[in-house]
Amino acid sequence: MRALVLLLALSLPAAAQDADTLADIRQELVILDSEIDGLRRELSTTGAPELSLPASALERIDALEAELRRLTSQTEALTGRVEAVVRDGTNRIGDLEFRLVELEGGDLSALGETSTLGGEAAAIPAVPQVAEPAGAELAIGEQADFDRAVAAFDAGAFAEAAGLFESFAASYPGGPLTGRAAWYRGRALEASNDYAGAARAYLAAFSGNPNGGEAPDALRRLGAMLSELGQPQEACVTWGEVQVRFPGTDHAAEAQRAAEAAGCP
Repeated sequence: MRALVLLLALSLPAAAQDADTLADIRQELVILDSEIDGLRRELSTTGAPELSLPASALERIDALEAELRRLTSQTEALTGRVEAVVRDGTNRIGDLEFRLVELEGGDLSALGETSTLGGEAAAIPAVPQVAEPAGAELAIGEQADFDRAVAAFDAGAFAEAAGLFESFAASYPGGPLTGRAAWYRGRALEASNDYAGAARAYLAAFSGNPNGGEAPDALRRLGAMLSELGQPQEACVTWGEVQVRFPGTDHAAEAQRAAEAAGCP
């Protein structure tokens, strides 16, 4: 059975943000390289009255030009790696979505094309910040709707809470509370023994913002749901990912204990 190495091998919001930075750096390097060429022309004699320039000046320019070429090459290579990560993560998320729908007995033909991990911005991958971005403003009624769903969850009305959190996500896509809503929905579905639905919710909570506050617990719980669904290999991989991505945290320790209890290699 194919192991689902979740994605997420990399931070996709962070990786995508680096990709944008790489594009900016690449453009600046091109501009700077052009300016250096101009400077070299100014410092070079054209047969007119000779200029008395220290040899070290041209040597420094040559060294700077060589360093620019090296940085440009590294930037191109890193950009390629980021793009490869996005392609691989998208394929793995699509595979996991397929498996979850299959386990739920859903209509596989209704699955659309998996959205590119992080979305697309020009030719550079970019991931929108989903969970609680700094300074984000709530839509009218967003906090009230979220609080109403949390109240249902706290009261033990898990089926109602799951429905409210699902409606919340549809009403406020990409909002500052969307990641937490997906995590809460996973908790509610898990409490209702809907492990496949919970797995999908935890996947959404994590992949929406792999660096968000709920990300470690969402990924750990995703491993637990995969185990409940009879996917031990995928569960072990997921728990291992928690330990790699969030070392030294309580979530990593819990994931390690779960992996040991399950006999993961």
